[in-house]
Amino acid sequence: MNEKRYSVIIPTHNRAHFIENAAYSVLKQTYKQFELLVIDDGSDDETRQVVESIHDHRIKYVRIPHRGVSFARNTGIHLSAGRYIAFLDSDDEWAESKLERTEEYTIKYPQIPVFHTDEIWYKKGKLLNQKKKHRRPSGFIYRNCLSLCCIGMSTAVVKKNLFYETGYFDTKLPACEDYEFWLRVCSRYEVKLIPERLTIKDGGRNDQLSNQPGLDKYRIYALERMLETGDLDPESHDLTRKELIKKCNIYAKGASKRGRKREADIFFEKISRYKSQ
Repeated sequence: MNEKRYSVIIPTHNRAHFIENAAYSVLKQTYKQFELLVIDDGSDDETRQVVESIHDHRIKYVRIPHRGVSFARNTGIHLSAGRYIAFLDSDDEWAESKLERTEEYTIKYPQIPVFHTDEIWYKKGKLLNQKKKHRRPSGFIYRNCLSLCCIGMSTAVVKKNLFYETGYFDTKLPACEDYEFWLRVCSRYEVKLIPERLTIKDGGRNDQLSNQPGLDKYRIYALERMLETGDLDPESHDLTRKELIKKCNIYAKGASKRGRKREADIFFEKISRYKSQ
């Protein structure tokens, strides 16, 4: 069987010291029907040399101008040949059975367009215990997606045709692009959890987008976009509106406390507008 059933996309920017481990965790998969696309988002370190030193016909290196992780992922999707798209961040790794277990689930649940797994978390090399709020959900999980991003990108496998129906990653967002994407997807489709810890994440570094300050303004943008689409049922619309008000209140108070009155007023105005709806 020569079909590339999975296209694995690793977007990367200046992660030469991580990319080799990420790539090899894919190439060592027990399931073999995949291609690996490393999309180099304008790195100026040794990323190219590291990737090109890996001699495996399944890996393709593509360098693009630096335009952010959303553009890099979208580029990989457009270049992909697989029926399913699997994502892996360049500082994460997979267990060797990640694709094999996913394949079993895609065969068992052919109607499901999105699969994800549990994770093992490390922070600066130390194992972290996950909290109850971090438990990965399964089914129609839109309400779970509102407060925080509940599908890790490095755990996710998505049917390629889903992108034609829901759209790609929003290139206007410098962060929280995954939160925005999963809101759109989970408002329409069922998700299946593979309840095994098949993804390994190592966090706690300043270069990670998730550690940047002021991220809630991007989540607020995402929630507003969901309300503006008009595609939500009444219950989901109301839950989205309430979460938006909550996040606006937190962000506005924080901006006010830091002396950014003009910015705070913008978000207080949003609160008034959405409370009146």
